[in-house]
Amino acid sequence: MYSFEFQLIIAMLLDLLFGDPRWLPHPVKGIGIVCKSCEHHFRLVCTSERVGGVFTVLSVLFITVGVSAFVLSVVNSISPLLAQLLAIFILYTAVALKDLLHHSRAVYTMLNLHSDIPLDLARKAVAMIVGRDTATLDRKGVVKATVETVAENMVDGITAPLFYAIVATFLAPFMEVQPVYLAACGAIAYKAINTMDSMIAYTNERYIYFGQAAAFLDDVANFIPARISGIAIVVAAWLLKENWQDAYNVFTRDRLAHASPNAAHTEAAVAGALGIQLGGKATYFGREFKKPTIGLKRQEISDIHILKANRLVVVGSFLFFLLMLFVRAILLFLFS
Repeated sequence: MYSFEFQLIIAMLLDLLFGDPRWLPHPVKGIGIVCKSCEHHFRLVCTSERVGGVFTVLSVLFITVGVSAFVLSVVNSISPLLAQLLAIFILYTAVALKDLLHHSRAVYTMLNLHSDIPLDLARKAVAMIVGRDTATLDRKGVVKATVETVAENMVDGITAPLFYAIVATFLAPFMEVQPVYLAACGAIAYKAINTMDSMIAYTNERYIYFGQAAAFLDDVANFIPARISGIAIVVAAWLLKENWQDAYNVFTRDRLAHASPNAAHTEAAVAGALGIQLGGKATYFGREFKKPTIGLKRQEISDIHILKANRLVVVGSFLFFLLMLFVRAILLFLFS
């Protein structure tokens, strides 16, 4: 029987090799269906939108984790090996490093095509990974949007799922359950929280009250992973010979310069490491918003910063991964 560390590494390697093939059934799609169904039901039965939102969040979490645990239990009764493979598959789908790199590199490629319309192609490419309007972005705007998305999605797509996968295994000695099964449930619980945030946690008229519970839970879930990830980027900047001092200084200064309490931690560290400025004006659904600026404008942002941001996120994620495994080993040693 393989160790949990080996199983988690296999899941990570699967993501790096294959990303999220469109032909494979992805758990997030199922979570989305459950979320829509629960929203529809609790809007009908609850007179208060806030209460309906709370029940939706609790129901989606219960169904997502409950179904995952039940399926793993049933498969385990048939074949423990098959159940472990299923758990590894769930962990693999919970991490999105390959897709993040693929989409950001696509923007870089489009910007550097020998074509008369590289900017239009780049706008379409960046529209695949950002929520803002991209039709009027200039070249620097496209690059900035890409770098911001790469930095921010380090948490949502990589480190936070890993964090909850590993933290969930702390319960293994007390529950007499294979750690990889708990890791799969922890990761899928986080994906449910993150999916609900992206689906119902808007500040528009429809969700301003109904989505409060989802937004709050997402903020709580990302609180620790975001801060560890920001520090990991600072260390990654040192390893990659980028400006780690500015990465640290901007991280400590600008990490709360965002509407979200978690989004700016990695953005600030990346901006400082690369000597660029992020944030500022952005258009969402036809409305212009002026966000706080993040970073030190030591140089103009350019295409190469997309690739540099990718490298920082890859190395930072690897450092985060090693740190979490180290903490797990220490805790298992102390409580063994």
